[in-house]
Amino acid sequence: MNRSRTLQQWTFGACVLALSAGAFAQQGYPSKPIRLIVPLAPGGPSDILARSMAQVIAPPLGQSVVVDNRTGAGGTIGIDIASKAPPDGHTILLVALATYTITANLYSKLPYDARKDLTPVIILAGAPYVLTVHPSLPATSVKELIALAKARPKDLNYASGGTGTGPQMAFELLKLKTGMSIVHVPYKGTGPALTEQMAGQVQVALFNMIAALPAVQSGRLRTIAVSGAKRSPMLPKIPTLSEVGIDGFEEVGGHMIMAPGATPKDIVNRLHRELAKALQNPDVLARLKSEGAEVFATPPDEAAAAIRKELDKWAEVIRRTGLKVE
Repeated sequence: MNRSRTLQQWTFGACVLALSAGAFAQQGYPSKPIRLIVPLAPGGPSDILARSMAQVIAPPLGQSVVVDNRTGAGGTIGIDIASKAPPDGHTILLVALATYTITANLYSKLPYDARKDLTPVIILAGAPYVLTVHPSLPATSVKELIALAKARPKDLNYASGGTGTGPQMAFELLKLKTGMSIVHVPYKGTGPALTEQMAGQVQVALFNMIAALPAVQSGRLRTIAVSGAKRSPMLPKIPTLSEVGIDGFEEVGGHMIMAPGATPKDIVNRLHRELAKALQNPDVLARLKSEGAEVFATPPDEAAAAIRKELDKWAEVIRRTGLKVE
């Protein structure tokens, strides 16, 4: 009987200590500046969003949030640095959902496990891609583009910001669904790809709306469809790809915050709360709306499920296209 009572007391004490330790970790966090790694170059959509969020979440956390751009190898260098950081919440990662899930399948060897080594904190927001054509191309609808591409196989080309980027892989998925034969022309970033399409060097592209909206609104590029589940308030007259008969094609360029995989749940939850509040900041909301983006503020568990779904989807697309990076 005494032994049983002792065991019960020990178990109760262990539970109290565990709860106390979790509470202490949350109360003491953060104890130093937070490093926010962005695995892409400054000036792009990921970097702009990271800097906006860093400014808003720093005051309630009581520490500065420093954006650290670590570029290279399709984003995998920055992702790897974040995955190997101490799991104490003082190093986090902002990465596009597409970048994270595509590179996990596209690269034959990675120094991290995309399903285990990082844990999602939140999916912040996302914007659809826009299907653009140069104004000189005789295609004013998706139907006309498909017919033109089939009549002139491998004669048309499409631009992207690089092999393995979200828009590029989404275009490959579009080719699989429509049977179009269009040649990929990769550039070193979305900016050069946009410039070349506006100059007429390439005829077609899928771009993140945040990047392409100024060129579209000025008439330098023609938009014939958007990739979201519904029409964009920024381009209300432009149909979705699903509307024009491309069944099941719904692609949104979302961005998320992740932490090293062993980061305590209480710290992950604290970060999620502060980031979700930041997304309701009037300045942040106005900026996202002006760029055609929608706020998600997805909780960690739902974000993890979304990541698993995307990892599986892109594994199948990459298998069918035969794309691979050594």
